[in-house]
Amino acid sequence: MLIIKNLNVYYGKVHALKHVSLHLNRGEIVTLIGANGAGKTTLLNTLSSLLPVASGEIFLEGNPVAGLAADRVVSLGLSQVPEGRQVFNPLTVEENLELGAYLRYRAREPKSQIVADLERMFAMFPRLKERRRQAAGTLSGGEQQMLAIGRALMARPKLLLLDEPSMGLAPLVVQEIFRVIERLRSEEGTTILLVEQNARAALKVADRGYVLETGKVMLEGDASELLKNKDVQRAYLGRDKQEIEAAGLA
Repeated sequence: MLIIKNLNVYYGKVHALKHVSLHLNRGEIVTLIGANGAGKTTLLNTLSSLLPVASGEIFLEGNPVAGLAADRVVSLGLSQVPEGRQVFNPLTVEENLELGAYLRYRAREPKSQIVADLERMFAMFPRLKERRRQAAGTLSGGEQQMLAIGRALMARPKLLLLDEPSMGLAPLVVQEIFRVIERLRSEEGTTILLVEQNARAALKVADRGYVLETGKVMLEGDASELLKNKDVQRAYLGRDKQEIEAAGLA
């Protein structure tokens, strides 16, 4: 589905991504974990063509996408849910969702298909249906996150990029968001690349994971194995050496 080979990206003179290589198979959930500044959001923004590639290759279903315009990348099947949600505050919930289907409207896809997907989003997120005429800026943080996910799904992506979907949300809302993530993969077959500070939650829903440090892939493996890895536990799962040893995981 997605292949990244030897990717290098700069912010000015800062080498933000250093020879990054990774892949996603169709139908997988793969998570990127790492500290703030490790390059996780940079990688997602590069995949969405919001940042230029200095060198390296990106293939989406065999198509080279490095250097393409952002709307072209979306048309090939990649959609991103940005960090901080970034909904269009003055617009209604329904208008935000319709904007997610902008390229489909432009391609003159039958409106009935877009309306059907709109209703599918309302079925997935009933609270959005209740607030369909409400300005997005008046929603709670959890509702805005649901809206941002729904907006990305309105493009009918094959690959969904999720950037910190649990950020700033209450625990019960986080559980709901992660249930949706699992449902997207299990029921709709959506391939997902997940960036998440809550590394434990991310690894529990993911098939595989990559650990980024200062722009480099330092570790990769099955999610279950990364959950048991003592270095990952110390750095990202909030468990120190004594806890790890007491649990018999050292």
